[in-house]
Amino acid sequence: MKGTEFLSKTVPQFPDTMRIILTGFTDVEDLVEAINSGQVYKYITKPWDPNELKAVVQRAAETYELLKQRTEELRRAQAQTALLSAIVDVSQQSSRPEDCLSPIAQAFGENFEADRCILQLAEHHKLTAAVGTYQLDGDQNWLSQDPLVQQAIVTQRMQVAVNVPTSHDLAQVAHYSNTGIQAHLVTPVVFQGEVLAVLSLQWAQPCTLREDELMLLELSSQQIALALVCTRYRPAAV
Repeated sequence: MKGTEFLSKTVPQFPDTMRIILTGFTDVEDLVEAINSGQVYKYITKPWDPNELKAVVQRAAETYELLKQRTEELRRAQAQTALLSAIVDVSQQSSRPEDCLSPIAQAFGENFEADRCILQLAEHHKLTAAVGTYQLDGDQNWLSQDPLVQQAIVTQRMQVAVNVPTSHDLAQVAHYSNTGIQAHLVTPVVFQGEVLAVLSLQWAQPCTLREDELMLLELSSQQIALALVCTRYRPAAV
């Protein structure tokens, strides 16, 4: 069963597994050493009952899955905290909105494991020349011609295409096939009804985004908006 191993007297170190000892040894010192060194979930000595063994394995598998879930939740929480902290740090260190763009694009690109990330300012429902990028090659910024970006600006809502080649509206758009982008997410950065920027996350393979990731993007876009507003009206250093 995945995540569960049956071990004898020698217990190797497998930190991503649940360990169960099946042994005929009764030496207490050996048993204690195996448990202490191997972080053993359960030990069973001969003769063992098949039904009891089955129940132990089932409980071990359930415990493993629970620990795995809790560890993933902790990892997500830490990633979210790190991302939001990065936005705050950038806003405190920047004197202009333009200075925030590249550091924030890099933070989002790395956090969401995107192949490319773009954060571009907008005014009067149109993109401006001010842009920050992550892993972008040359002149491959086509956001001003992208249907998802235009829809995100008009509706002020996040737009997601997790599998561009199967999308009726996007499959024939030239810049997707030319750059090999197969998944695209666009988040408008909005403050008091005004679109200040758009955040574009792009992947070279179709992807699936969890509900908590989408919620993080929504929350983060609000933090980006605050960062841009703060730097826009920050007095210039004397």
